[in-house]
Amino acid sequence: MKQGRLKMGIRIVGTIAIPVLAFLITMGMCRINGLSLFESEGNWIAFFRATASVMLTTFALSINLNSGRFDFSIGAIALLASVIGARICVATGWNVYVMLILTILCGVALGAISGLIYVLTKLPPIIVSLGVTLLYEGAAFAITGGNGVSFVSNTRLTGFPGVVNYLVVICIGLLFVIFIYDYTKFGYEYKALLSGQEVAVNTGIKEIPNTVGCYMIAGGLMGVVGFLSATNTGTIQMALNFGSIGVMFTAFLPMFIGGFIGRFCNEKIGYLLGAMTTAFISLMYARLKMDSSVQQIITAVVLVVFLIYLNNEKKIIELTLIRKRLQERKAEL
Repeated sequence: MKQGRLKMGIRIVGTIAIPVLAFLITMGMCRINGLSLFESEGNWIAFFRATASVMLTTFALSINLNSGRFDFSIGAIALLASVIGARICVATGWNVYVMLILTILCGVALGAISGLIYVLTKLPPIIVSLGVTLLYEGAAFAITGGNGVSFVSNTRLTGFPGVVNYLVVICIGLLFVIFIYDYTKFGYEYKALLSGQEVAVNTGIKEIPNTVGCYMIAGGLMGVVGFLSATNTGTIQMALNFGSIGVMFTAFLPMFIGGFIGRFCNEKIGYLLGAMTTAFISLMYARLKMDSSVQQIITAVVLVVFLIYLNNEKKIIELTLIRKRLQERKAEL
């Protein structure tokens, strides 16, 4: 009974430790500078928007990355899907919720095209994704004439940002990914392919449909990310020459943090908590008005330190245990 409670306690502490620590540190930094981390409703909106966007991007990146497919095109999918959805809604007068549906459908279609190109050409996924990135960035540029899309004055398309709406996106996105990958045949086959591709294929699992399905799901998630970014500012800026790849890098830190937290809970919940951790940091940057160069340096340092810890975790634990035993022996003497 006691052992069960101890394990439960360890799981709870391991799950919440990093986001709680991030909250305390970022709040403390703001307090030192005479500020509050959450001073207004706008701060709450920014926090939950960042959490939703980063969580969905992390899901989209990890789906293929866990299978050894490094996909640079997810940012370009978010860009092109949002451009198509926004242009259609601006032209037809449809509201923001129709735009959300359109961007998701466009994201799914673009993801399917990317997946089909990969399985048909049989080229390395990195090469395919770089080519697809250029293709989608060029398509977005051509559709808008290089001027981007602006709907700032269109009240039907700028009314989405809000804490409740972002919470709904977070909950639906999390539940959707958990359901698909933990409770469906598709998800079981995905995990089987991860565990042993050759064995899984020999047992009758069809690899190609599962691969294309992963690209489609990732594309749909990035469609939502593009929608959130577009409706936040009411504008969509163009990106050329791999300018959209930057979106992907926002997911690296929360993905590694989420993978660590996933040891103590469901990995998808870990990704959510990883996204919350980075959202706290992003909000601190905004509150302290840090330069972008300083932000990049801090984020890079945090990522490197965390990776160093993960790579040397066993050694650190062994050293900690050795020190503990030495202290116990000294106490006995």
